[in-house]
Order: sequence, then structure tokens, then C-alpha cells
Amino acid sequence: MQPHRTRRRAHAAGRSVNTAAGALAGLQVLDFTIVMAGPMCTRMLADAGADVVKVEPPEGDVARQRAPLRAGSSTYYGSLNCGKRSVVLDLAQDEGRRIARELASQCDVLVENFRPGVMQRLGLDYATLAEANPRLVYASISGFGQTGPRAAEPAYAPVIHAASGYELANASYQLDASRPLNNGVFLADVLGASYAFGAIQLALYERERSGRGQHIDLALLDSVLGMLVYEVLAAQFPPERRRQLYEPVRAADGWVMVAAVTARNQEALFDVIGHSEARQDPRFATLAAKEEHWSELLELIEGWTRRRTGEECERMMAAAGVPCSRYRSVAEAMADPQLAHRGFFAELGEGEGRFRCANQPYRLSRTPTHARARLAALGEHGAEVLQEKLGLDAAQIERLRAARVLG
Repeated sequence: MQPHRTRRRAHAAGRSVNTAAGALAGLQVLDFTIVMAGPMCTRMLADAGADVVKVEPPEGDVARQRAPLRAGSSTYYGSLNCGKRSVVLDLAQDEGRRIARELASQCDVLVENFRPGVMQRLGLDYATLAEANPRLVYASISGFGQTGPRAAEPAYAPVIHAASGYELANASYQLDASRPLNNGVFLADVLGASYAFGAIQLALYERERSGRGQHIDLALLDSVLGMLVYEVLAAQFPPERRRQLYEPVRAADGWVMVAAVTARNQEALFDVIGHSEARQDPRFATLAAKEEHWSELLELIEGWTRRRTGEECERMMAAAGVPCSRYRSVAEAMADPQLAHRGFFAELGEGEGRFRCANQPYRLSRTPTHARARLAALGEHGAEVLQEKLGLDAAQIERLRAARVLG
């Protein structure tokens, strides 16, 4: 299928193009991903209207078993895979691999996040599939990339956080960290998914000119290291003194963050906290002077914040144009009216199984992008997809099921 070319012809003929289904409506995606980085990337495609078919092993994506659970189902899996169709294929069997190749010949995009070499051993690598489908955009997400001395090493987000320097960089900013901090927020996966999504759009855009797809090699290590902009530069040119950071200051009922970055912010800050004279204080007159007296500045701010609740600090600072927020739990942040205004959360599932998951952080003015309501059971769409895409009849599908090629 060539959805972009079809839409271009329709437009040229003067017919209106239906964009209500999303910017990627008509795009056919084959998803060979598990856990987080890959599924997050393909969910972004599904949110934009692409038809994403997730190919799972007989036991299913391991994320299907992960908490948090709701009505016996994994909301973790659901939030990463909503909007997709599920097909179970046993790729250990020749027939399973043959069907996978036939499906790939019909799609626009394929995304996989196995360890490098796995897809080649299955005969599902880019070079093989591109022979039958030269328009294929094929994205490989891995820890260290597809080639190089570390390419074959297994890697999950916590390993990449350590390998990239991120964890030690973060620890260096703590005042009392005797060891790297525990981290349950998988930045590497989120960054990798986001970069892969963007790279797929680039490849599809280029395909409109050349008519050919290409292979995308996305490394989680590169994704995280690329985020460490200051740290990469400081590693090459060590600064003379430690970088000063905006730090939490105490409030009467918790902590707040005050980040008066610009000179105007700082002047407004001094007015709010009742120290307008500090506008002319030489200790805070220049960036170098302020950094030298950083602890004194924080003490001045905290002398005011600790006598007020976090909500009062936030409200009064915001009214004066000073960036400030109290420290909130995720549950408190989820209740922010601003998120409700933006429609940030989608509600998925039915009855006792209902839960909220995050939509994408961007809004397109004409083409809706949002979590699609479908939550596929394991292998739910096998017959449907093989009938639709490969033209198999009921007897052929039953034979595949009997042989346990199709789950």
C-alpha cells in the first residue's frame, strides 16, 4: 500500500482529503517490539491514525504481565499498546516467518527492538524485506546501535542510564549522594521512542521524493548522551568551579522550586520576598557574583518560603511573574486543571478496567492525535489481519491455528 502517493493523487484531482482520522491515516505499520521503547514509538504512530499491527510471540509481550493491573489486565501494557491490532505468530516456525515476510511486503513502516542480529537470523532484516518492498521504512531500536564493538550487548534503560554517564552526572548535582541514585523513570526508553518516531517521519517525507524507504538505526545510548548537552561540553572543557543549580527550598508544608533565571525574574523575586534592597546588592548584581554567593541567595529565598505553604509560594510568585512550583506527587500533578483543559489524558478500557493514560504532548490544529480506544487481547486480530492483508480464507487460517503458527 502507498498511502502518501494515493493522498497526493486525490488532492491533485481536486477531491477533498479526509484528515479527521489523523495525520498518518492509511499508513500501514508492522510492530515487532516489546516492553517500552519500541511500543511507545509505535503507539505514537497509532495515536496519529496509523494502522499498527503488533506481532507477538505465543506467550505475548512480557509487558502484558506487568503491574499496575486493573481488572486483571496490565495498564502498563495497555498504555503503551492502545490503538494497535494484535497478531500472534510463532517465528520459530518457517511458516510463521513466511507470513511475517508477506505482511512486511504490504506495510509502509516496520519497527523492531530486538538485539541486533535477531531479525537477520529470522530472515526479517531490512536488506531481505526491502527486496520485496523497496518503499519500506524499517526502524531498529537497540541499546548500542546495530554495529560496533558493543552492538551485540543486551541493554535495558537502567543499563543505558549508567553507560551514558547520566546517572553519575545526576549524582554529581546532589549535595549528599554517596552512590548513584535509584531511578525508576526510564528516560532512555522515552527518548529512544521519541527520536525513532521523528526519524520515521523524516524517512517517510524523503520517500515522497525518492520513492524508496530506508533503514533507521536508533541507539538508546546515543539518545541519552545527546540529552546531556552541558555535561558533554563540561567533560571536554572542565569549568573552574561547580555548576550552580536552582535547588529546592523549604515551604511550611513541603518544598518549592523557585527559578528566577532572568534579571527581570530576579528583581520581581526580591520584591515578592520583601527584599527590594537586594536589587542593588553587589552579591547578586552579576552572574559571577550571584554564583559566588549562591548559598546566601537560597537562604534569602528560603527565609520567605518556609513561612508559607507551597500553594501560597506558587500563587504569589506566579502573580509576580517569577517561575515557581511546589513539589507535587504524580497524582497531584494529574489533577492539575491545566491538563484537563488540554485534554492530556485519555480514558481507556471498560467498567472496572477503566484507566487514564497520557496523550501525546502536542496538538495538531487539523488532524487529531490521541490515544485510540482499542485494547487488543493477545492474538485478537490474527484472523482479521490475515484475511484483510493476505487474502487467506477461513480454512487456511484454521490450518495455521492447528499447526500453532497463528495464535
